[in-house]
Amino acid sequence: MTLVLLTGAAGGVGTMLRELLPPYGYRLRLADLKPVEGAPDALAFDLADADAVREAVRGVDAVVHLGGIALEDTFANIQHSNIEGTYRLYEAVRAEGVRRVVFASSNHAVGFTPLDGELPVRADIPPRPDTYYGLSKVFGESLASLYADKHGIETVSLRIGSCFPEPRSPRMLSTWLSPGDCARLVHAALTAPGVGHTVVNAISANTRAWWDLGPARALGYDPQDDAEAYAGRILAEHGELDPDGVDARLLGGYFTTL
Repeated sequence: MTLVLLTGAAGGVGTMLRELLPPYGYRLRLADLKPVEGAPDALAFDLADADAVREAVRGVDAVVHLGGIALEDTFANIQHSNIEGTYRLYEAVRAEGVRRVVFASSNHAVGFTPLDGELPVRADIPPRPDTYYGLSKVFGESLASLYADKHGIETVSLRIGSCFPEPRSPRMLSTWLSPGDCARLVHAALTAPGVGHTVVNAISANTRAWWDLGPARALGYDPQDDAEAYAGRILAEHGELDPDGVDARLLGGYFTTL
């Protein structure tokens, strides 16, 4: 059985994947800065602690890296957790001979991309981070590219939109990634051959999708869910997106105003 280190296991996406990945044949080693509820054997450490990170990586077959700060914060905090922490992770992966990483990137790596151009938005567009958080995701993608070219460590970077049990807003009708599809995409990213460093858009098969899923489907990803199933309820409650509002004009939405 494939042993996978899951960082950020106490977070929202990590909590869902703890339940959804094992049926695909993975044994998980859980890790987070804080305790993981219901998992007394989970590792607790700071990603910037090189020795602790290397110990966590030792013996695993792959890493799913969700760890770090998941919202905007001060540059100092983002630098410590998301930039220094991701570097420490890749150094540990290199030193321990692990060959595959799935990196949780974000749409906020390209958040200032306007939505009035060609749609759907491709995964190979230039970085346009909308926050220090988005900047850290650009760094992570670039680090993954460096370690693929220099050390042969393969990474799939997932530009996740909005991963919740259900979409919560009109904007999420375009950006939603269902928990089931998240697990399907992570499984594809862990098993696809010859990925080098591949960046993919990470959403479900949404009728109102803004992103191209071609590169993700090329990995073997077959999304099964569509946010449109929730559209009636969400639009009755919130109405349609304001076409002049930032949530409809820019890929990063309100993050561009932070």
